[in-house]
Amino acid sequence: MNIFHGRFGGNLFSGFLALGAVAAFPGAAHADENLFGYNTGAETLPKGSGEIYVFNTLRSDKGQGTYRALDTEIEGEYGVTDRITVSAAASFLTIKTNGLLIDGYLPAPIDKGPRFSGLEVKSKFNILSPALDDFGLAVITSAEWKRLDPHSGQLKTEYEGKVVIAAQKYFRQGQIVWVGNLGLKAGHETRAPIANLPAGFDWPTTPEMEIELSAGTGLSYRVAPGWFVGAETHYTSEYETEVGQERWSLFAGPTIHYGGEKFWATLTWFPQIKGGGERYPGQTDTGLHLIEKTKTEFRFKLGINF
Repeated sequence: MNIFHGRFGGNLFSGFLALGAVAAFPGAAHADENLFGYNTGAETLPKGSGEIYVFNTLRSDKGQGTYRALDTEIEGEYGVTDRITVSAAASFLTIKTNGLLIDGYLPAPIDKGPRFSGLEVKSKFNILSPALDDFGLAVITSAEWKRLDPHSGQLKTEYEGKVVIAAQKYFRQGQIVWVGNLGLKAGHETRAPIANLPAGFDWPTTPEMEIELSAGTGLSYRVAPGWFVGAETHYTSEYETEVGQERWSLFAGPTIHYGGEKFWATLTWFPQIKGGGERYPGQTDTGLHLIEKTKTEFRFKLGINF
């Protein structure tokens, strides 16, 4: 099955263009198939088609104590037109932390989950097709509501809006795929009060604003029909109320992808390469940001076409 199947239907001329794209890129991925764990391409789903996604992200190791968190997201995506895709997702959090307290971030040990943690709606508008226009470009917008803090597992109400510019390019008739992302996210959050905190522990419950800038890129190579291997990287820089830049981090790692007739799967190992900003007292890994991030992440994504 091909990435361009059904993508440009609607009249005879666009149908011929689609057939030409199929011939030019044999064995390429399905439309909007995720070749990467953390970066996205510019393709959208064909009109009237849909996919169900299940994403699992394991975040672990803050340098001290025990820290493991599993983010699970279940998402449904639908092609409204050949250029517009919409989706809705529900997220769940499983978390275990012990042996590390951080003012304002990790107030107490916890071992809970999976618990419902939030909802997200998203739209993706394709401006340029990487097949027909030689270079792909899309704008992705999303709105998210969260009820749990993903770092501590404590109750926290958060509203987020995000815009991502996604670029995509095919090389060697689709054997090599490049993607690049630029993102801007703004959030408003309020922590819920916690009883019996240690004396002097800082756990602010006043509303806070946060802005995050992000940039990422990835390159994937088709090594066999349906199989891609590659690497990707992602940089984030976060700014908070009355603080300015508070933290930044750079992750990079390998990714492997398989795409079949009715499903696809992607696995990414994503260790933190470098990080900066605030650090918790006693942090020994001074070249990493380990208050909100971890030393390593694994992400497994599964998509089912219908």
